Amino acid sequence: MSKEKRLIRFDWAMKYMLKDPSNYYIAEGFLCALLGEKNITVKSILDSESNKTYPEDKFNRVDVLIEDSEGRNIIIEIQQAYESDYLYRVLYGTSKHIALSIRAGDSYRKIAKVISVSIVYFNLGIGEDYLYHGKTHFIGKTTGEEIHKDSEIVGKMKLLKNTNFNKISIYPEYYLIQIDKYQDVVKETIDEWIYWFKNDNVMEGSKSKHIDEVEKNLKILHMPKEEQDNYKSYLERLAVDRNIWESAIEKGLKQGREEGIKKYSNGNNC
Repeated sequence: MSKEKRLIRFDWAMKYMLKDPSNYYIAEGFLCALLGEKNITVKSILDSESNKTYPEDKFNRVDVLIEDSEGRNIIIEIQQAYESDYLYRVLYGTSKHIALSIRAGDSYRKIAKVISVSIVYFNLGIGEDYLYHGKTHFIGKTTGEEIHKDSEIVGKMKLLKNTNFNKISIYPEYYLIQIDKYQDVVKETIDEWIYWFKNDNVMEGSKSKHIDEVEKNLKILHMPKEEQDNYKSYLERLAVDRNIWESAIEKGLKQGREEGIKKYSNGNNC
C-alpha cells in the first residue's frame, strides 16, 4: 500500500480525534453499519478512566463512552493485547456502568441502555466467525415462545409514557469483533469498516455511511508534522507492546512443552 493511501488507525481516531465534535461522524458511520440503523447521532463522547493521554498510559487498550440521541450508552473498546479473562472484564465493565447509571433512590426505569462493542486484535478463543452479537433472550420453557417484540410487553403492562426503554430492550447487548479472523471479504456494510480496522485503508467501492469521509479526511499525510511524529511513536509503542505479550505466550508454551517432555520421559504417562 502506498504511503499516500494509508489511513489513520481506528484506535488512534477513537483516542484522539473524537474529542472534536466535528469528527463524531466517524463513530456515527461505524455504529450505523454495526447496529444496522440508518441514522445514529452522537450526543457526547467521554474519555474513560483507562483512556488517558499521559505517557504512562497503556497503549494496548482504547475505550470511549458514547451517548447517542436515543439515550443509549455505547462503550467501544479496542484491545490490542491478549487477556485470558477479557470476556469477564467486558461483563464487569458493562455491569458496573449500568449500576452507576442511576443514583440511590432513583427509579430503576432510569437505567441506561448499554451496548458494549469490543474490537480485539487477538484470538478470543471462541468460534470461527469474526463478528458476534449477544443479547438476552426470554424463551418459554414449555411453549418455546420467544418474547422478542417490545410491543408484546408494552401492551400488557401499560408502561409509563415517559419510560425510555421497555422490559426487553433495556437489557445490554454485546458485539465482539475479532480482527485477525476477518478475511478481507466485504459482504455487508460493517465489513467495510472492519476492512479499515485491519488494513489501515478503505476498500475501493465502499458505500456505507460516512466511509467516504473517512477515506478523504483520515489520510496520514493530512496530519500536521508534529501529529505525524506522535502517531509514529504510537505505532512503535503498539508494536513493542504486542511483541512483549507474544513473547510471553511463546515462553509459556515453550516451558509447557519442556515440562511435558520431562514428565513423560520419566515414565509418568498416566
